Amino acid sequence: MRRCAPTIAASVRRFSALASVARLSRSRPAARGLARGGLVAALALMVAGAAGSASAQWGGWGWGMGGMGGGYASTAGQAAAYGLSDVIRSEGYANLQNSEAAKNWEDAKTKEIDNRQKWTNTYFDMRRTNKEARQAENGPAVTHDQAIRYAKAAAPPRLSSAQLDPVTGHIEYPLLLTQKDYDTYRTDLDKLFADRASSGGSLQFEEFEKIRGTVSKFIDALKTNVSRYPAGDYGHARTFLDSLANEPRFPAG
Repeated sequence: MRRCAPTIAASVRRFSALASVARLSRSRPAARGLARGGLVAALALMVAGAAGSASAQWGGWGWGMGGMGGGYASTAGQAAAYGLSDVIRSEGYANLQNSEAAKNWEDAKTKEIDNRQKWTNTYFDMRRTNKEARQAENGPAVTHDQAIRYAKAAAPPRLSSAQLDPVTGHIEYPLLLTQKDYDTYRTDLDKLFADRASSGGSLQFEEFEKIRGTVSKFIDALKTNVSRYPAGDYGHARTFLDSLANEPRFPAG
């Protein structure tokens, strides 16, 4: 029993060295082939040198619990072989796990892309549906001819010859607009329309803009006094001014 102790200790040291070589082979891919070759050669020498002495010293009891059917190595060499096989098996298992993880990542990425595509399609489908629903509620688009008719219907009525003399350009204002507060606006408009009548009803663009600008100021002044007038009188005066502003669009007469 005492003589077998050094052999066991030597076997343990050899196995530790082999384990270090195995770890080196896993951490340094470039030296993996060389380390494995050295590991196998060293294992073969250890098995050849230790098997006989270990078997003789232990007298058939087996290395560890192998003789009792426990599944352990019966010799020091066999234990080292088991260790090497565990290293190789662990590396293969790690490679298998890495491969499965890569497959799972690819599957997850593919599903993410599919989900984004479905979300995008759904978004534009909803926009299209909303647009079609709004168009159905609004009815058909207005044609060019319809737009012209609507514009004419919305335009204020033209002034009669009694309200605006086409020959002299004289303007007959509603009574409300003859107040002294509006003298300046009336004076400017009287001159502008008199000039228009004297020229045969034609206007330059600058004169057209002056008439519209003066009427706009007249309307603003009228609005500031809206609380002073009855609703009917104010409405009649406002309609008159709107028609006066629109009158330069038409030829005199």
